[in-house]
Amino acid sequence: MDRQRIDKWLWHARIVRTRADAAALVGRGHVRLNGIRQTAPGHAVKTGDVLTIALDTRVRILKVAGFAERRGDAQTVHALYEDLQPRTQ
Repeated sequence: MDRQRIDKWLWHARIVRTRADAAALVGRGHVRLNGIRQTAPGHAVKTGDVLTIALDTRVRILKVAGFAERRGDAQTVHALYEDLQPRTQ
Protein backbone atom coordinates (compact mmCIF):
# COMPACT_ATOMS: atom_id res chain seq x y z
CA MET A 1 0.00 0.00 0.00
CA ASP A 2 1.49 3.33 -1.02
CA ARG A 3 -1.47 5.66 -0.28
CA GLN A 4 -4.33 5.86 2.18
CA ARG A 5 -7.30 8.14 2.83
CA ILE A 6 -6.36 10.90 5.25
CA ASP A 7 -9.27 10.15 7.62
CA LYS A 8 -8.42 6.46 7.70
CA TRP A 9 -4.73 7.17 8.35
CA LEU A 10 -5.55 9.55 11.23
CA TRP A 11 -7.75 6.87 12.79
CA HIS A 12 -5.22 4.05 12.29
CA ALA A 13 -2.48 6.25 13.80
CA ARG A 14 -4.71 6.83 16.85
CA ILE A 15 -4.70 10.61 16.46
CA VAL A 16 -8.49 10.53 16.96
CA ARG A 17 -10.82 8.01 18.59
CA THR A 18 -13.14 7.29 15.66
CA ARG A 19 -12.98 7.52 11.91
CA ALA A 20 -15.99 9.87 12.02
CA ASP A 21 -13.96 12.17 14.29
CA ALA A 22 -11.13 12.05 11.75
CA ALA A 23 -13.47 12.93 8.88
CA ALA A 24 -14.94 15.81 10.92
CA LEU A 25 -11.48 17.11 11.83
CA VAL A 26 -10.47 17.20 8.17
CA GLY A 27 -13.84 18.55 7.06
CA ARG A 28 -13.56 21.49 9.47
CA GLY A 29 -10.17 22.38 7.98
CA HIS A 30 -8.06 21.46 11.02
CA VAL A 31 -5.62 19.34 8.99
CA ARG A 32 -2.93 20.60 6.63
CA LEU A 33 -1.16 18.29 4.20
CA ASN A 34 2.27 19.59 3.23
CA GLY A 35 1.14 23.06 4.31
CA ILE A 36 -2.14 23.05 2.37
CA ARG A 37 -5.43 22.99 4.31
CA GLN A 38 -7.51 19.90 3.51
CA THR A 39 -11.30 19.67 3.70
CA ALA A 40 -11.84 16.35 1.90
CA PRO A 41 -11.53 13.31 4.23
CA GLY A 42 -10.96 11.10 1.18
CA HIS A 43 -7.79 12.91 0.10
CA ALA A 44 -4.88 10.47 -0.08
CA VAL A 45 -1.67 10.70 1.95
CA LYS A 46 1.57 8.99 0.97
CA THR A 47 4.83 8.19 2.73
CA GLY A 48 6.83 11.35 3.38
CA ASP A 49 3.83 13.68 3.57
CA VAL A 50 3.77 16.07 6.53
CA LEU A 51 0.48 16.56 8.38
CA THR A 52 -0.17 19.54 10.65
CA ILE A 53 -3.13 18.70 12.86
CA ALA A 54 -4.89 21.23 15.09
CA LEU A 55 -6.37 19.29 17.99
CA ASP A 56 -8.32 20.73 20.94
CA THR A 57 -5.34 21.70 23.09
CA ARG A 58 -2.33 21.51 20.81
CA VAL A 59 -0.98 21.23 17.29
CA ARG A 60 0.79 18.07 16.14
CA ILE A 61 3.18 17.90 13.20
CA LEU A 62 3.62 14.35 11.90
CA LYS A 63 5.50 12.88 8.96
CA VAL A 64 3.78 9.85 7.42
CA ALA A 65 6.15 6.87 7.67
CA GLY A 66 3.81 4.01 6.81
CA PHE A 67 0.33 2.57 6.64
CA ALA A 68 -1.70 -0.10 8.38
CA GLU A 69 -4.46 -2.37 7.17
CA ARG A 70 -6.23 -2.14 10.53
CA ARG A 71 -6.10 -0.07 13.67
CA GLY A 72 -3.38 -1.41 15.96
CA ASP A 73 -2.51 -1.00 19.60
CA ALA A 74 -0.83 2.10 20.99
CA GLN A 75 2.69 0.61 20.83
CA THR A 76 2.58 -0.35 17.13
CA VAL A 77 1.12 2.90 15.77
CA HIS A 78 4.34 4.84 16.33
CA ALA A 79 5.75 3.06 13.27
CA LEU A 80 3.17 4.91 11.15
CA TYR A 81 4.59 8.38 11.75
CA GLU A 82 7.54 10.45 12.85
CA ASP A 83 6.70 13.24 15.30
CA LEU A 84 8.40 16.39 14.00
CA GLN A 85 7.72 18.47 17.10
CA PRO A 86 10.21 18.47 19.93
CA ARG A 87 8.74 17.42 23.26
CA THR A 88 8.73 20.14 25.91
CA GLN A 89 8.90 19.31 29.59
